[in-house]
Amino acid sequence: MATICDHKRLGDKIKIMSKATLAQPNLNIPRPLWKDYLELCKPKVVLLMLLTSLIGMLLATKGFVGVDILIFGNLGIALCAGSAATVNHLVDRHVDLKMQRTLNRPIAKGRVEPQQALMFALITGALGMAILLYFINVLTAWLTLASLLGYAVVYTLFLKRATPQNIVIGGLAGAAPPLLGWTAVTNSVDGHGLLLVLIIFAWTPPHFWALAVHRKDDYAKADIPMLPVTHGERYTKLHILLYTIILCIVTLLPYLTGMFNWLYLLGAAVLGAGFMYWSIVMLITDRKDAPMETFKYSIVYLMCLFVIMLLDHYLLPSSLGL
Repeated sequence: MATICDHKRLGDKIKIMSKATLAQPNLNIPRPLWKDYLELCKPKVVLLMLLTSLIGMLLATKGFVGVDILIFGNLGIALCAGSAATVNHLVDRHVDLKMQRTLNRPIAKGRVEPQQALMFALITGALGMAILLYFINVLTAWLTLASLLGYAVVYTLFLKRATPQNIVIGGLAGAAPPLLGWTAVTNSVDGHGLLLVLIIFAWTPPHFWALAVHRKDDYAKADIPMLPVTHGERYTKLHILLYTIILCIVTLLPYLTGMFNWLYLLGAAVLGAGFMYWSIVMLITDRKDAPMETFKYSIVYLMCLFVIMLLDHYLLPSSLGL
């Protein structure tokens, strides 16, 4: 009888151990290398950039854009943007290990060697430039290169560590995609294309500073002089509100210059009111989730604003005949 009970207990233990083994993930399974290289390109950021460059292309003409420009233009811009993002990973690999948000990045964790990352950045950047030069036009290629160098070299290597105004000055490089899309179609720099750049330029500080407030301790630990670290949260929140006001004013300019009609004006006003709401919530309340909610809303804001531009462009053609 005792033997039967012992066997039964042993069988139960084996079943429990088997279930526990099945429930635990196999930590020894290597992550596919292509996912690490994709992560180096910051795909979510690049996708947002491509949305603005695509809409920049469509806004540049009253008709439709050729398939070759849509495909090769956005592909070239995406490759160059991915190259710049890879350089950012490469330069910041030691800093990334000090920050909770970035400590698991491929180069920081050693899943991709620095030499491999550098080669990847050079190949993708060169391929992107070649596509733009051959299939699009020289102007777009050089503007894209300037944007790449502005982010990868000027911002990442110098501004990021030099001044709390880093994101304001360096934001110009990230604001270029709609103009790149515009020039891909027109092969010229137009005032309305520059207005699209101005909107993203004004949007970048409140967008990024909201994240910086949320990650203030990380930036302090990494010794990066982001505004909340150098001037405090209250000062940063006030500037988020001020820049949001500037953004709301700037977004009126495309309507005032006749680029868009009432649909855009309505959309810009509603979206701007939402951004103002979150900026004020950050400033006058102690809600712990307010910085991250503001950051999330800022992404939705930009996406929706550009989609509304496109709807207005095709549903209500402007008086300028664009």
